Amino acid sequence: MLRILLPLKIKQQSFSSLGVLKRNYSKVYPTAAKAVEDIPAGSTVLFGGFGLCGIPEGLINAVSENSGINKLTAVSNNAGIDGIGLGKLLNTRQVKRMVSSYVGENKEFARQYLSGELEVELMPQGTLAEKIRAGGAGIPAFYTATGFGTAIQHGGTPIKYNKDGTAGIEASPREVREFNGRHYLMEQSIVGDYALIKAWKADELGNLVFRESANNFNGPMATAAKTTIVEVEELVPVGELRPSEIHIPGIHVHRIVKNSNCQKRIEKLTVRNEGEMESDVAPAMLKRIRIIKRAAREFSDGMYANLGIGIPMLASNFIAPGITVHLQSENGILGLGPFPAKDKVDADLINAGKETVTVLPGGSFFSSDTSFAMIRGSRLDLTILGAMEVSQTGDLANWIIPGKMVKGMGGAMDLVSAANTKVVVTMDHCSKDGAPKILKQCTLPLTGVACVDRIITDKCVFDVMPGRGLLLRELAKGVTVEEVRSSTDCDFEVDGEVSETF
Repeated sequence: MLRILLPLKIKQQSFSSLGVLKRNYSKVYPTAAKAVEDIPAGSTVLFGGFGLCGIPEGLINAVSENSGINKLTAVSNNAGIDGIGLGKLLNTRQVKRMVSSYVGENKEFARQYLSGELEVELMPQGTLAEKIRAGGAGIPAFYTATGFGTAIQHGGTPIKYNKDGTAGIEASPREVREFNGRHYLMEQSIVGDYALIKAWKADELGNLVFRESANNFNGPMATAAKTTIVEVEELVPVGELRPSEIHIPGIHVHRIVKNSNCQKRIEKLTVRNEGEMESDVAPAMLKRIRIIKRAAREFSDGMYANLGIGIPMLASNFIAPGITVHLQSENGILGLGPFPAKDKVDADLINAGKETVTVLPGGSFFSSDTSFAMIRGSRLDLTILGAMEVSQTGDLANWIIPGKMVKGMGGAMDLVSAANTKVVVTMDHCSKDGAPKILKQCTLPLTGVACVDRIITDKCVFDVMPGRGLLLRELAKGVTVEEVRSSTDCDFEVDGEVSETF
């Protein structure tokens, strides 16, 4: 039987007449204090942002003023800086445990952890992002190659120190499985009781738009909590946002607070110094410029690359003319440009080192989970990063000195675990006291196992040859093979055509 379906005749209605508004329910709250007042003690709370970029500072301040909101498990990439952002909640002792990837420059965070006052569960940044994304997607666990062969796999890293410096609570080991010849760790997902996030714009249904690199962890966290509370700069009527510009649909958002007077702080204001010459910098920096210039020769036209915090990032200043390199930043940028001029600084536009940056034409912004999907998926051709130690087999250590200094692994473990990405380490050949940093075996906890392909120091260039060890490829000007041998704590081969090249 032939059936003819006639088009439905739907009477157009204004939004105010739709049934969704007849429930006497609004997601818009009058104040941040009202929006957070029912968060109970002991809750797991996801805090959006990266560094100070995109943090929900108004909501954090409201929590800090409510002493009943305490004993929190705070999930955040980092903890702001001393007294600002989550640093404020550390000062008020409202956080019992931090779940983070990076301690960074927050001295109070590090002090509380090392003194046993604060529980800290450190994990790779990409793993943290995926734990949150998976939690929001209803996936209880997943497998990742990140952290295999490190303390993440084996467990035992102190979560809480005793007063005598011994470990009171230790991280648990991970289950390991093999897929297609590679080993992977099982990671359990994270779902928060609450998420406190920051967006640029929202409508009254909770549809969200982020601005530039302020998407970062805000995007995935918005989806991964039982109650999501968002602080916005602009609250617009329903229909004003184009469907194509919405980053997070309102289905994920439960409460909205407008903060028209948010203070956008910049952690590391960095601007372009057009007139600065190499003769103007300190001798120690000149040595590093030698390393940086040599590292820049690793770039090739059309390459996608990630540059680590510090010395590696500076290599972008020495890209050869005529070469286009697409620089990726873990916090959600592809197409990084140079540091901005003073009058072009934007607090919503920072790199993974929390420095102000620009974006080149053709660049793009995205969330932290998307960023690490690129990294783990081997979309990058090259990553350049720093190190505390490298072994003769290419093991890397660059994130912690147990009991003394803890920076966190950040995104490094994810970057070095990507199967088809070349890993280049830039480092001083020796520490400040003259001790070698290239060793038979690393003495510090590992970032990755057999992951380094090339080492560039102020003295030379080594290649890591699988199954053989190190091969000396190049010398810095004025450096001899004998000098390299005397400052390297392992044996190495010498290329027959080794010469001074940088």
